[in-house]
Amino acid sequence: MDIFRHAHVTGSRWRDLCDDALAQLGDLRGQGSLGFVYLHHQLAGHAGDILDYLRSHSQVQHWIGSLGMVICSTGREEYDTPSMALLVTGLADDDFQLIPPIREDAGVFLHATRPWREDHEAFFGIAHGDPANPAIARLVEDLSHGLGAGYLVGGLTSSETEQLQFVDRPVSGGLSGVLLSSTVPVVTGLSQGCSLIGSRHTVTECQRNIILRIDDRPALEVLKEEIGEILARDLSRIGGYIFAALPVAGSDTGDYLVRNLLGVDPNEGLIAIGDSVENGMAIRFARRDAQTARDDLVRMVEEVTQRLEGRPLGALYHSCLGRGRHLFGEASAELQLVQAHLGDVPLAGFYANGEIYHDRLYGYTGVLTVFSEA
Repeated sequence: MDIFRHAHVTGSRWRDLCDDALAQLGDLRGQGSLGFVYLHHQLAGHAGDILDYLRSHSQVQHWIGSLGMVICSTGREEYDTPSMALLVTGLADDDFQLIPPIREDAGVFLHATRPWREDHEAFFGIAHGDPANPAIARLVEDLSHGLGAGYLVGGLTSSETEQLQFVDRPVSGGLSGVLLSSTVPVVTGLSQGCSLIGSRHTVTECQRNIILRIDDRPALEVLKEEIGEILARDLSRIGGYIFAALPVAGSDTGDYLVRNLLGVDPNEGLIAIGDSVENGMAIRFARRDAQTARDDLVRMVEEVTQRLEGRPLGALYHSCLGRGRHLFGEASAELQLVQAHLGDVPLAGFYANGEIYHDRLYGYTGVLTVFSEA
């Protein structure tokens, strides 16, 4: 499993993209049967042709991936031009199990794969999901929990066209990807793009995603106290800067889910956030902070490298559309930072419409997954 290769190509003709990518990858005969493919969403109409071409011309029979509005690779982010990023692994057929689209119930897949999962102690999966499926968060949770000590990473498709994922062919409508055998050494980490402000509070009255009271006080009153007098006087300035942060129950690392503030009602003292809430839930607030995001990304990459069993062989990176040049700056600053601290490791990925980490959907995060020597 010591052969990992990657390619990142741009262009308008799908066949030329494939030929250029395969030329970058070189001779792949006998080098494994699993690859990851991330296609710019402008290539959605050619996704099936691309997958067929890669399979027939590369000797790599299984391709997993997604469409994305931003495609990334080692030290590089591509926003506006049709592009394709590939990562070819050295994994053999017995090292992995494909996850076909799960649209309603993870139980059928879990039952069908139980013998293989038990034989291979397979608890780790790389998944991509359709954001148009309203049950996608539950599917992520159910699949992760169904794996026992399971752990999922990945992201939801970001696209202005079709919401396609790839499992040997274009699919949509659910959660799909690949499970890895325990013989595949892999380490993953999560980096937040926001920093917490203020203290922990409790939701004491709410309706769906509308919070009426926090700590038995009007919710907006608590928010104003936490963001400070200057911002509280002009709430129009908090959009895209201040967010709700929902602490993850049971996390021993202080993880939290960042959710957008969708609106406020100064007359009623209400706030609306981009997730359902329940009475008794913990809530904090956070701000999007470029320097904190850079510091946390460096911390995460360095922690991942320290946990590797051997030298890194290849990597996947799933980041948020709200990060990249919007948070870190131009010239592929986010991926340049990953490269500076991980090294020149073959890497592919995309900017997602929600990031998968363990059993939850996150926002404004970066998820790094690194394959290593045993």
